[in-house]
Amino acid sequence: MKTLVILLLAMLSLSTSTFAQKPVRLAVAGLSHGHVGWVFNRKDKTDTELVGIYEKDQALVEKFIKRYNLDPKLFYNDLDKMLADTKPEAVSAFGPIDEHITVALAAAPRKIHVMVEKPLATTYKDAQEMAALAKKHNVKILTNYETSWYASNQHVQQLYADGKLGEIRKVMVNDGHQGPREIGVSDEFFAFLTDPVQNGAGALTDFGCYGANLMTWLMRGEKPLSVTAVTQTNKPNIYPKVDDEATIILQYPKAQCVIQASWNWTFSRKDMEVYGTKGYAVAVDRTTVRQRLAEKSPEETLKLDSRPAPYEDPFSVLAQVVRGQLTLDQNDLYELPINVTVVQILEAAEKSADTGRKVLFD
Repeated sequence: MKTLVILLLAMLSLSTSTFAQKPVRLAVAGLSHGHVGWVFNRKDKTDTELVGIYEKDQALVEKFIKRYNLDPKLFYNDLDKMLADTKPEAVSAFGPIDEHITVALAAAPRKIHVMVEKPLATTYKDAQEMAALAKKHNVKILTNYETSWYASNQHVQQLYADGKLGEIRKVMVNDGHQGPREIGVSDEFFAFLTDPVQNGAGALTDFGCYGANLMTWLMRGEKPLSVTAVTQTNKPNIYPKVDDEATIILQYPKAQCVIQASWNWTFSRKDMEVYGTKGYAVAVDRTTVRQRLAEKSPEETLKLDSRPAPYEDPFSVLAQVVRGQLTLDQNDLYELPINVTVVQILEAAEKSADTGRKVLFD
């Protein structure tokens, strides 16, 4: 009898382990986003299984089949049919930002989790609807930002949470590169990045979202009192329909955040400076921090380890969330509360830039 009990427990343990390691059935909606290659370049990972791809542009489909040696049977030109036929557990959206709501409307009622590339949506109305869908159908809708993988940002946030920076007074977030055309993005990616409907705006959306995401995270979800923005198109011959330069100021009761989003930087950059009443910390890059935590202490530079698994791979984050192996805090950089506010901030910034006036938050 004792031997039988041990055997049954061993079988149960093996069954549980097997279930925990079962790949998440993952579908892809859209191929025009320049970051979609991540999905096809992680063949060494076993936490997801690609079961279907939706894309209406047949020329783009043929390009991906050839580039990644993909099975043509994976592809669909109808989103609903793809979801119905392949029955994914999660879908990752890699099309224009204004199509994120379409993916959520199709996936959420089928109990399919969603991950989109930043930002969550192009309008506050769409963002609110996506949040309502997630709540109604009990699914996750996550937003992926590269800066969510940065150990430096996590370190700065922890300094603040531990009281080592004091109260935040000033934050500077600088994000951008030389410009989509200048760095050589694909024609498909360029087309929607520079479309004011599909992308919402130019650099303001593309890179302004990073600062809005990080500041809302640091402020534990608190919304600003006001948003003021100035945009400019310095290269109208390349970007005739959208801005290529944006500065956004978020004003809080005792803090201010200046977001500099640009397609005109000399080099690519993603950095954040946080100044408090006790000290300051600068996330220079993914793993480098400069900090000074006391008036009489010198500035020091830290080189951090990368974030542990799964945090540097958004698909592993998604897989573990779907499997229940990872529970994200509601204030997490991926989660809906912060990212709905991000879209609200971006919409207010567009309005401010258009009218030349400060926009008060409700």
